[in-house]
Amino acid sequence: MFQKLTFLILIATQTAFSQQNLSLQQCEDRFVKNNLLLLAEQYNLDIAKASVIQAKIWDLPVASGEFNAINPQDKRVLDIGAKGQKAIAVQQLLYLGKKKQNEVEFAKSTIGIAELQFEQLLKNLRFGLHQSFYSIYFNQQKITNLNKQIASIDTLVKSYAIQAQRGNWPLRDVVRLQSLSFSLKNDFMIAQKEINDEQESLKILTSSQENIIPVVEEQALNSYFTKNNLPVTEALLNMALEKNPDYLSFQKIIESNELMIKWQKSLAKPDLTVGASYDQRGGAFGNQVNFTFGIPLNLWNRNKGNIKIAEAELDKSKRLQDQKIVELRSQIANATQTWQQQRLQYAQITASGAENFEAVYKGILQNFQKQNISLLEFTDFMESYNQSTLLLIEMRKQVILSGETINHIVNVNLF
Repeated sequence: MFQKLTFLILIATQTAFSQQNLSLQQCEDRFVKNNLLLLAEQYNLDIAKASVIQAKIWDLPVASGEFNAINPQDKRVLDIGAKGQKAIAVQQLLYLGKKKQNEVEFAKSTIGIAELQFEQLLKNLRFGLHQSFYSIYFNQQKITNLNKQIASIDTLVKSYAIQAQRGNWPLRDVVRLQSLSFSLKNDFMIAQKEINDEQESLKILTSSQENIIPVVEEQALNSYFTKNNLPVTEALLNMALEKNPDYLSFQKIIESNELMIKWQKSLAKPDLTVGASYDQRGGAFGNQVNFTFGIPLNLWNRNKGNIKIAEAELDKSKRLQDQKIVELRSQIANATQTWQQQRLQYAQITASGAENFEAVYKGILQNFQKQNISLLEFTDFMESYNQSTLLLIEMRKQVILSGETINHIVNVNLF
């Protein structure tokens, strides 16, 4: 069992054969350039713009003709010559009540919606990229710490195993050290599994085939821990109402629905069909040229159903906008409270001397090697040390992710 765990860890540590060191900005650049979801979403912008072009197009004029097939009087077929009969007409539909103008304005409104939907997708995917990037970064710190402990404990296990075979140490001491090693390696595999999962997400977001090793300047993270002047919830909400594309899209949808009502009401007005016709012999006069027009009688179809549908959609979009404000206020309050609590807890722990863990660890290890402390004291300390260091790294990670959540909701880089 001990050898199997060691083998798995060796495999995990050797998976970095194809990897690349990238900063967060470099990951974002690749993400914007290569992400297939973003590239696909851009086609929605093209679709919206194409709908405006189509809305501007008027119906084509209609040409019709009437030609003699059989002349029973003169017993001739296809009598369309100078003494025969033929008629030609051309008609054009003219939109009244600003129908075409309203249709174009509605189509233009969909462009703004498509742009905000694209921005929202970009924001959500970028947030996922930040989460994966920082999760990998801090889990790698866990891996580094655990590797160091595992190497030290495995060295002790080998030494104690040899001494146990010679009868110098009881076998139970070897088993106790092996148990500690198993625990450390289990923590290692958990951290490695999290890294693998986040690497998958990061590679998908950046369309990369290689593992990405995050490069972070620790000073750049200080604001997540030292910022004390974070705006209050209502101030952050006002920022979100100006910057959050999800909320802004509701505003655009409301405007679009208002234009839809305007368009549907204009559709209730009848249109005019005008034209001209030529009739060689079928009319009251020879070679007769006529002006034609037609207009539907607006007796029962006044587009009332579609108007009511559009009005209902407008009311619905207004309620959804109100709901979004409620959601944003709640999300902001929860995110800021979480960040404040995690930041304060981390500050309290670091203020209590947690940065001295490494020095204490080295001292305990040296004292144990010199047999100044018992095996029980050593293993108890190692278990506590491992839990504390992993917890400290995890708390630091959670402070960063909480700050990123606030940035994501408000859509402003506050940290």
